[in-house]
Amino acid sequence: MGDILKKTRIFTIADFREEGEWLTEMHRSGWKLISMTPPCFFYFERCEPEEVVYQLDFRNRRDGDSAEYRQMFRDCGWEYVSSCMSFHYFRKPISQMVGKEEIFSDNASRIDLLGRIWKWRMMPLFVIFFGCILPQIYQSITDRAPMDIFFWMFFVLLLLYLRLFLHVGVKFFRMKHSLK
Repeated sequence: MGDILKKTRIFTIADFREEGEWLTEMHRSGWKLISMTPPCFFYFERCEPEEVVYQLDFRNRRDGDSAEYRQMFRDCGWEYVSSCMSFHYFRKPISQMVGKEEIFSDNASRIDLLGRIWKWRMMPLFVIFFGCILPQIYQSITDRAPMDIFFWMFFVLLLLYLRLFLHVGVKFFRMKHSLK
């Protein structure tokens, strides 16, 4: 089993391009992706180093697991690798690519991808944030002493959520703006 490598790497939902580039580099180094386990574990198998491009698509489970969906990519020469948390991973040898070929061939489909990610990943986070975390912080401030452990626990969650919202929001805004 020395030919299997487990790597831990954290990517946010806005880092799907960087994730594809990292997977491409891993393949170039002789490690091809075989699967992922949430939230951040990647499993690779030793292979001959080759020039392969990895790209990700985001579809909810119902759409992404259909045979028609995968066949559409196969017809365009993309090999389905795996899925993890509604992200679907594909790869294609550079030798089979025409120009700077991508899964999404036009800006409208790229903007649609951003919309799907926003709808299925960010909107639930907003619900949790505004429905659970903010009310708990408010209650901690009004009902308890600010030195209460729960206050600090929710305050740390508040900071983490704000950092995530800022990172993802700015990145999505820049991506969407560059596509228009």
